[in-house]
Amino acid sequence: MTEDFRGCDRKEIYRRFRDQGRLKPDALLVHHSWIAADMSRCFLLVEADDFTLLQQWVVEWADLVEFEIVPVATNKDMVAALSGHL
Repeated sequence: MTEDFRGCDRKEIYRRFRDQGRLKPDALLVHHSWIAADMSRCFLLVEADDFTLLQQWVVEWADLVEFEIVPVATNKDMVAALSGHL
């Protein structure tokens, strides 16, 4: 997941984060996050069994941040999913 802060009020983003935390559902697991050196974006490794958890989180920040969510799978899971087609 990428949070894009370009064109957004970064001070307001960090104020909300400071005052209210991540505002994510408890079942959503954030493994790690990295902030770009110019503070324009945040890259996150997030895990969820239910995609709606990501949607719930996005709603909390959509007024301040643009999101890009890229679903991924492990190589092992992808090979298993494609095994009938290989």
